[in-house]
Amino acid sequence: MTLRGGVIGAGVFGGYHARQYARIAGVDFVGVFDTHPDRAARVAMPLGGRAFAGLDELLAQVDVVTVASPATVHAEQALAAIAAGRHVYVEKPVAVSVADAERVRAAAAKAGVIVACGHQERVVFQAMGLLDAPEQPLLLEAVRHGPPSDRSRDVSAVLDLMVHDIDLALAIAASDPATAEAEGHRADDGVWDQVRAEASFESGFTAIFDVSRRAEARHRTMRVVYPSGEVAIDFMARTFRNTTPFALNPDFADTPAAQDPLGASVEGFLAAVRGEAPRPVVDAAEATAALDLAIAVEQALEDAG
Repeated sequence: MTLRGGVIGAGVFGGYHARQYARIAGVDFVGVFDTHPDRAARVAMPLGGRAFAGLDELLAQVDVVTVASPATVHAEQALAAIAAGRHVYVEKPVAVSVADAERVRAAAAKAGVIVACGHQERVVFQAMGLLDAPEQPLLLEAVRHGPPSDRSRDVSAVLDLMVHDIDLALAIAASDPATAEAEGHRADDGVWDQVRAEASFESGFTAIFDVSRRAEARHRTMRVVYPSGEVAIDFMARTFRNTTPFALNPDFADTPAAQDPLGASVEGFLAAVRGEAPRPVVDAAEATAALDLAIAVEQALEDAG
């Protein structure tokens, strides 16, 4: 089945998704909608697509669509795509409020369409084998730092960066989060750019997240402690140290999925659309759960002053 694919948003991630649709076999890349048509043309035309002047016009020409616009309009545009009967891949976060995320999930279920969300780090965990670990973790410590950027200034570092690691914590946790505490620093524009948070789960599992958009260089590490040992991951070096007895894949970085997590995530979405897979890598319910904890962290920040 050949699927017609399009992209909403002509920013950096819109370009990434357009290139995925243009390269994947069995997909005809149609084009891009953006509120700035010249940007849409710069992304779409070199890939054989076209720029669309209106969202409805794009939705009328596609079977699947990626929402890669600013986070504040993710839910609105995803709901428009669902109303048009289109399958949707939404970049993270799926929305900026849990209520809107639930609206997306419910609308997709009612319409019978697939909604996937761009928590692509799940693909890396799958390649390592961590999602199949036979023990429940005791502690997760995640650090995700990067230099200043004008990208994603519409949301805090929690919804921009931390939500990735929140999704990973939820993916390996055996229970729901119970409490969240946080402290951080705002940038001059009032947006939280540096945040340290601790989430406690009903099982006793604790997840600690440290994110910054004010670092001198990128730094991404994670340590997961289990009863039998720990796994320490350096996402930048694409290596890990494992003192558990788990049969993890030391060559995960050489797998096609780990070399192109976005591509693997998009391919998983398309496989679910075609009925070749039971679900995408991250579905709407999981994306909503990650957003729920992220919003709890933001509320803890506000409560802490």
